[in-house]
Amino acid sequence: MGQLVSDVTTVLGYNDSKKQAENERQKILADMASDAREKTNLVKKTLATQRAKYGASGASGRSMSTSAVLARLKSETAKPYDEKRKSNTEKLKQIRATRPNLLQMVLDKFDDLLG
Repeated sequence: MGQLVSDVTTVLGYNDSKKQAENERQKILADMASDAREKTNLVKKTLATQRAKYGASGASGRSMSTSAVLARLKSETAKPYDEKRKSNTEKLKQIRATRPNLLQMVLDKFDDLLG
């Protein structure tokens, strides 16, 4: 009887850990979506500010140097968010609920069951 209770507890514990892992995944995905929106807004704001500064100084938007500077600013602004996205992706890969192997549990206790 004790083994049955133990097995049921293990299965219920797995269900709880599975729900917890899913909640953690959803939280990370929500954070990633929020970061993506924040990154987009920050990049747009930075680019608009730099374009205004270049426009005020007389630089045209057609010159290659202006495009290169804006591309650099965009990559610098987005870099921390890209690193955070990589980190969150790694966290998502590591979140798993370990499924109990009931057959292995029975085989491990087989001698006790027979003895």
